[in-house]
Amino acid sequence: MPRNRRHRREEHVPLDTERLRAGWRRVVTKRDGQWHVQPISGERAVKVYTCPGCGGEVTPGTPHLVAWRADGILGAEDDLAGRRHWHRRCWEIRA
Repeated sequence: MPRNRRHRREEHVPLDTERLRAGWRRVVTKRDGQWHVQPISGERAVKVYTCPGCGGEVTPGTPHLVAWRADGILGAEDDLAGRRHWHRRCWEIRA
């Protein structure tokens, strides 16, 4: 007897254009180890942060990066808790 070949339709999930504009999280290797780096668009930047690179403010509306260890010895949860918001240029020139 032939099999019923119904195609299961999955619910359509709309494309998250905000995430595309902001960029994708990636792992970057620096001199001091590996880091997760997540770009943040100006639209998603809603708080004031202190950039660890220059000590200046990352103000609301400023596109920037969030970085946290990818290879910490205390585990992913501790690494994530240590994330910091950086100006893009400050992260780029970081040794």
